[in-house]
Amino acid sequence: MACAALSGALVSTAAMAQAKEQFFPVLVYRTGAYAPNGVPWANGYVDYLKLVNARGGVNGVKLSFEECETGYATDKSVECYERLKGKGATVFQPLSTGATFALTEKAPVDKIPLITAGYGRSESADGGVFKWNFPIAGTYWVAADAIIQQLGKKEGGLPNLKGKKIALVYHDSPFGKEPIPLLQERASQLGFQLSLLPVTAPGVEQKATWLQVRQQRPDYVVLWGWGVMNSTALKEAQATGYPREKMYGVWWAGAEPDVKDVGMGAKGYNAVTMQHGTEKGADVVKEVLSKLHDKGQGTGPKEEVGDVLYMRGLMSAMFAVEGVRAAQERFGKGKVVTAEQARWGYENLNLTQAKLDALGFKGVMRPVSTSCQDHMGANWARVHTWDGGKWQFTSDWLQADEQILKPLVKGAADKYAAEKKLTRRTGADCQS
Repeated sequence: MACAALSGALVSTAAMAQAKEQFFPVLVYRTGAYAPNGVPWANGYVDYLKLVNARGGVNGVKLSFEECETGYATDKSVECYERLKGKGATVFQPLSTGATFALTEKAPVDKIPLITAGYGRSESADGGVFKWNFPIAGTYWVAADAIIQQLGKKEGGLPNLKGKKIALVYHDSPFGKEPIPLLQERASQLGFQLSLLPVTAPGVEQKATWLQVRQQRPDYVVLWGWGVMNSTALKEAQATGYPREKMYGVWWAGAEPDVKDVGMGAKGYNAVTMQHGTEKGADVVKEVLSKLHDKGQGTGPKEEVGDVLYMRGLMSAMFAVEGVRAAQERFGKGKVVTAEQARWGYENLNLTQAKLDALGFKGVMRPVSTSCQDHMGANWARVHTWDGGKWQFTSDWLQADEQILKPLVKGAADKYAAEKKLTRRTGADCQS
């Protein structure tokens, strides 16, 4: 009986200790074909959680986390979700559009929010239909529109794209297909010819695709790749003589792993950025180095801190944490918030420039402000270009055209709602 009582006390103590920590499941892919790109994101994500703890937590609440390996597979991502959701999960970030499609069905049932920063369903920016999805700071339609705007600038104005040929070389998956509706709308509006060239995952075989590029001779190629597909595309472009300066990648095709093996062969290649680029001089990077890596507590190699995908992970974790901070403002400072309360926080994010600067993101990002109807909160991007040795910004800030985006988002969201027999949220629901 004494042993049983002691055991019960230990379990109770452990439960209390766990309850005082805000738990973040971390879905990663450190193995498989996409590991070179997945690893730096995961390292940045985990390092930021560690950094918040080093800062004292969120109003004193420390963070805990657990990684789960998905290999970028949708079925494994769902398995990880099911395994970790019962541990007090605050929010999930699938880091996969395919997994996002699957989890979008589960999140409303389990009442756990999804942050899909820079990926996922573009129409989920509509919070009136997608209560639990948060594509914070950018969707693929934002990225695609920013690219088209930049091409317009190159041609001396968007009207000058009329008659031009633009080829989309894309990963044949939900991820790769996401920009198609936006590009088709822009092609119809502006009068350019759009050709769609799918690449079978993971993308190591593209010779037939680039034979088509050589035959079609497009004025521009938009590359919608991930992982080894990107470096393979650049090598094939080099081999077929297609100018890299006429290639524009999505923000998942514009990081160090995509170009480092191609080197000078990728010189001139452009990619839209999710606001940030390589940020070695950022305050948050310096803080990570001093508080974690210099003390042997960093998650990955010190050299990658500040690289593009590392920063993407850092930024994604910052969104997750700041939603909790916002929720504490309403539900109690210094308290562990539930997933439902965290959802309210993500819907009421107000990351002003002053707040971002204080968090170490000065010069890295512009403000993000979400609402019941707007679960994205920002629609800004830039373009950076590989000079053969490093990425450099080569455009001004680009803002996606809301006159194009809003009707597309609403139309797709309404279609989803009709298919799933959902009704739009009421004003009262927006306050809950």
